[in-house]
Amino acid sequence: MAVSYTHCLQSLRVTPRTRLFVSPVDFWRGNRIVKSYSPVSASSKKPHQDLSLEAKVETLLDSVKWDDKGLAVAIAQNVDTGAVLMQGFVNRDALAATISSRKATFYSRSRSKLWIKGETSLNFINIHDIFLDCDHDSIIYLGKPDGPTCHTGSETCYYSSVFDFFKNSQGEESSNLALTTMYSLESTIAQRKAELASPENGKPSWTKRLLLDDKLLCSKIREEADELCRTHEENEDKSRTASEMADVLYHTMVLLSLKEVKLEDVVQVLRLRFSQSGIAEKKSRAAQG
Repeated sequence: MAVSYTHCLQSLRVTPRTRLFVSPVDFWRGNRIVKSYSPVSASSKKPHQDLSLEAKVETLLDSVKWDDKGLAVAIAQNVDTGAVLMQGFVNRDALAATISSRKATFYSRSRSKLWIKGETSLNFINIHDIFLDCDHDSIIYLGKPDGPTCHTGSETCYYSSVFDFFKNSQGEESSNLALTTMYSLESTIAQRKAELASPENGKPSWTKRLLLDDKLLCSKIREEADELCRTHEENEDKSRTASEMADVLYHTMVLLSLKEVKLEDVVQVLRLRFSQSGIAEKKSRAAQG
């Protein structure tokens, strides 16, 4: 399950060199929680630039359509997988603290205080960006979790499928994570891999055959990659290209499973390359090798 990004979402960016501490909130520094009691910017920029930043943050906070209790919904989403991790509530101070600390911070309605996701478990959600929706009444914390987000130990707080509940004759809740298509495929491949340890009745599935035969797997990856290239060389239609690319993705994901590499790890590598040229990235790999 993922939240789509559309033209309605407006990005709030605060550079790593800039920190705005808003009174009176807790925020995370290093490995401890500390307090700040005055609106002082810790940016290395000049004082008048700091004031400008403070004004921008205040303007941003003023633009949010807080409810009658001064709250808004905040959804935490994994920057690499797109998975919706959790939902909570924030007030002005919680949003300001998140901008400052780059740790997802919420407001507890039951305890009437701010809380940082991970302050007890150390499973922080490290913020990469913050988005407001088109009506400015809900927020996305786009970040990278340090570990499971749910207090149950689940990767996300969303693992109870309504449709699975309807299908279950006993009326029991499911325990399947809400996954987007690629990660659902990854999960299925992992399940087939786990099943290899059990005796097989009948003919094995294609995925299991690939998992058991390295030569077959690698030959199929090369074959599918060549067919993908030929859709371009021979000017085939887009549907053919999409089909061949699906084959490439599937077979390479089987290889990733064998190598115990998660798709999320691959996507993270791509994300980290966004701000680096391809030439520079290749040179860095050569230097490391």
